Amino acid sequence: MLRLIESENHLPNAGAIRADAYQRDYGDVPSEGEYQSSQIRRSLIDICEGALRIHLWGMLGWQDIRQRYRRSLLGPFWLTISMGIMIAALGSLYAGLFRIELSNYLPFLTIGFIIWGLIAAFVTEGCTAFIAAEAAIKQVELPLSVHVYRVLWRNIVIFAHNFLIFVFVAIVFSIFPGWAGFFLIPGLVLLILNGIWIGLLFGLISARFRDVPQVMASVMQVGFFLTPIMWKPELIPDRTLVLDLNPFFYLVEIVRAPLLGSIPPLSVWLATIGITLAGWVVAFYFFQRFRWRIAYWV
Repeated sequence: MLRLIESENHLPNAGAIRADAYQRDYGDVPSEGEYQSSQIRRSLIDICEGALRIHLWGMLGWQDIRQRYRRSLLGPFWLTISMGIMIAALGSLYAGLFRIELSNYLPFLTIGFIIWGLIAAFVTEGCTAFIAAEAAIKQVELPLSVHVYRVLWRNIVIFAHNFLIFVFVAIVFSIFPGWAGFFLIPGLVLLILNGIWIGLLFGLISARFRDVPQVMASVMQVGFFLTPIMWKPELIPDRTLVLDLNPFFYLVEIVRAPLLGSIPPLSVWLATIGITLAGWVVAFYFFQRFRWRIAYWV
């Protein structure tokens, strides 16, 4: 079994290892530029090939859900029921505190809560994507991105279960998004793209630094209260840093607004696209540079 490598200093022959790997694949000893180019190609192939193995990460994601709720009568619907009860209780309480009509506040709270659950799972479980797949990484030659797609798919399935709560609330309060609902599709695509780079980046960093998952869990707890999930943005008269510099606000709003019947403003689209592009640039840089070390780190 491969031993955990704590720092680059513990790999005195790291350059030789990389050169040998390149020589095995390409037949000669690489220059630094050739090696960097090969790593970029390998990383692109890893991400694309991993995405194409739908049958594999799809099956693994389903297996994770079945294993988690094995011998349970309702399976993942227990999570849906508990979330529904919590939303009903919080909705009744905070609608009175904020002096907002329940018919206006409860749908807002419901869909915000569900979307936040998906985002939080992308972050917290994405941090452990490679750590949890330690045995598979060391024993089976697979694209490393498969383990990120596995986490992504598992949480999308749970999101679909929880979405039934909003469907019920929408029926009760006669909410129909109309044409604005078509903007839900690009919004979800952007959210999922963010989930992928989050898993690649924080999964890699967490494999090296095991304190990161706990740090990110704390960040998500604080982020929940700073993001308009239980409170509405209109409650802040002037837009402040809490909204303008809060990436979670844009990721939630890009999906929530279409479901509530309004088209997200251009600023939300531009901010979400900017977050997505910036995240992918950073994530790909670190992934192509340190991808080969993940097997040592886990």
